[in-house]
Amino acid sequence: MTDQLSALSKDSFDQNPIRQFQKWYDEVRASGVSEQDATSMTLATASKDGPPSARIVLLKGVGDDGFVFFTNYQSRKGKELDENPWACLLFYWPQVWRQVRIEGSVEKVSAAESDEYFQTRPLGSKLGAWASSQSEVIDTREALESRFAEIEKRFGEDVPRPPHWGGYRLKPNAIEFWQGRENRLHDRLRYCLQEDGTWVIERLGP
Repeated sequence: MTDQLSALSKDSFDQNPIRQFQKWYDEVRASGVSEQDATSMTLATASKDGPPSARIVLLKGVGDDGFVFFTNYQSRKGKELDENPWACLLFYWPQVWRQVRIEGSVEKVSAAESDEYFQTRPLGSKLGAWASSQSEVIDTREALESRFAEIEKRFGEDVPRPPHWGGYRLKPNAIEFWQGRENRLHDRLRYCLQEDGTWVIERLGP
């Protein structure tokens, strides 16, 4: 592991955490990590009563307004985000011994944005979005495949976006960059959003 990948400092970090994230993402891809692995992130949500749950989703967009992912609105995560619109994302890239943790509020993206992304998906994924009652109990695998065949016959190759499927955007108020170091003396730099819209960078103990 190079020295460049092994040390973090406030002076070398961008004042904007989104730009810093994009820089790290580009370095991860340049190191040979696949797009699938580079965009995989743990999404942690919680119900209104508090119990948490987590799963892997894929990052589909990032900008100054936040981090975007897509899912079934009727899934467990969708229901929890309706009840409690706060979440945490975690990227872990073991190839470069790095992780990024992002906390913030979550809101649905526009219908137009969801429509636009849905049309870029493979045909099978479009059909699957209709066929799967995500997170619900199903009787058999055969029942799921039968439902898929019915949807395929119904729509053919012209598949519209299901009304229960679309995107979310997490708007961060804290982003932590973690770099593994020897002897467990890891580097942790956290950006915290201030009321005036600026970010303050803090160093945390490992």
